[in-house]
Amino acid sequence: MSGEAILPGDIARKVIDPHAYAEWDGLLDTFDHIRAATPVAKVQPDTPGLFDPFWLVTSYDDVMRISKDNAAFLNNPRPVVFSFNQAIEFSRAATGSNMLVDSLVVFDAPIHPKYRKLTQEWFMPRNLARLEDELRALAARTVDRMLENGSGEVDFVKEVSGPYPLRVVMQILGVPPEDEFRMQMLTQQLFGGQDKDLSGSGMDKMTPEQVVQIVAGAVKTFEDYFAGIAEDRRKHPTEDVASVIANALVDGQPLPPRDMAGYYIIVATAGHDTTSASTAGAMQALANDPEQWARVKADRSLLPGIVEEAIRWTSPVQHFMRTAAEDVELGGQQVKQGDWLMINYVAANHDPAQFPDPRRFDAARSPNRHLAFGAGAHQCLGLHLARLEMRILFEALLDRVASVEPAGEAKRASSTFVGGLKTLPLRVTAA
Repeated sequence: MSGEAILPGDIARKVIDPHAYAEWDGLLDTFDHIRAATPVAKVQPDTPGLFDPFWLVTSYDDVMRISKDNAAFLNNPRPVVFSFNQAIEFSRAATGSNMLVDSLVVFDAPIHPKYRKLTQEWFMPRNLARLEDELRALAARTVDRMLENGSGEVDFVKEVSGPYPLRVVMQILGVPPEDEFRMQMLTQQLFGGQDKDLSGSGMDKMTPEQVVQIVAGAVKTFEDYFAGIAEDRRKHPTEDVASVIANALVDGQPLPPRDMAGYYIIVATAGHDTTSASTAGAMQALANDPEQWARVKADRSLLPGIVEEAIRWTSPVQHFMRTAAEDVELGGQQVKQGDWLMINYVAANHDPAQFPDPRRFDAARSPNRHLAFGAGAHQCLGLHLARLEMRILFEALLDRVASVEPAGEAKRASSTFVGGLKTLPLRVTAA
């Protein structure tokens, strides 16, 4: 259409290329260029029919506006994560839905607030406080195992930031330790399929349809597994969140099996990969800045700032998609009813208009109203748990580690959706 700001093909390809997200500085350069030229721009496929055109939204203010206006910008009916048309068609044929998993993430009102309310109280700070002693014990064990290495060189992602939040989430879902590896592999097939090191199944070389078939298999495995958990929790309820979901009633009726499975899956998967990414990002920043490490080691009041800045700086959930429910002007562009939009959190959280010197990790950054947890009705349900986990783990690290420095090249995952460091080689000295 005349007057639309359309991204050139070479730049547009980077927005949907998972490998571009592994090259962090280059990606941020791309978003800086787009944001400065046109903060809302149309992305079109080079090959007709490959994917539906969408509006890329890169400015903080526009992403915040969309996030808070759930009446004008819907999670349905289009997919809530960027997908190729071939994958969408497969999902629709397999499940009757544009998404392989129907969960809190994809629902709009009136369903979404009813479903969110089921577990919202469980994830509030006053309830999570009862987990603190258990989290401290787990954090101490995790750090002690890291230090038992002896050589002083560790891969922080594999030894600390990966397993620690995984165990936390599996505990609240009633998953025994012996099944954790299985849960991690399934999560990586859901979120890390675009990265050959994470998927472990050659998914990076598959067609979109082949990838979604693998993902569909992982979803089916998740569904079957959590059906067993739900059945057990209905017979033997406890105080964990698995029991809340299993015994929940909405309008006097139990959750439909697909919706219940989606609830378990979103808690199980989103609850650990994202926290792992933020934790690794914080440790990378501190390892690269010995003075900042020394300051926070001496003054633990700086820890909340470290945690919050790490979440902004890494932005583990890198985008979501929305669908315009009405005609609207956004960033100088005329968005039509039914148009698809990508709200890119990486770009928004590195918008210099909101965050001066955004690429600098600044534990004292204030204000720090980042969008890594989203905003509005769909703000991340587990944000208080993520902050608590990170704070307690870093308390254990600061107690037990005297110094930390890089011991090799850190590498990011190739993923357009959930991303972060997949390796972080460090040299640590015990306190």
